[in-house]
Amino acid sequence: MIENKILELLSTGSGYHSKDIPKGKYGTFSKITEEYLEALDAHSDSNIVMTIVELSDLIGAIAAYIQDYNLTIFNLIEMAKATERAFDAGKR
Repeated sequence: MIENKILELLSTGSGYHSKDIPKGKYGTFSKITEEYLEALDAHSDSNIVMTIVELSDLIGAIAAYIQDYNLTIFNLIEMAKATERAFDAGKR
């Protein structure tokens, strides 16, 4: 019965995630680690919506971290494209 499945989904775990994940501090690498572990946990639970939310949180954590190095997310995208070109050319 669908109502039972909904109740089961709502009652499992102590929060959004099935594992306890240590909280990181925004702007530090520990926050990147937290968001990665949350994305991994959501993926392990086959929760695609939560996975996407956590991946967006991961991008935000990375963007905050790299501000200390006067970089932006666009700098990372530029480097990712360079890496992709190197892989495509077979010359990394």
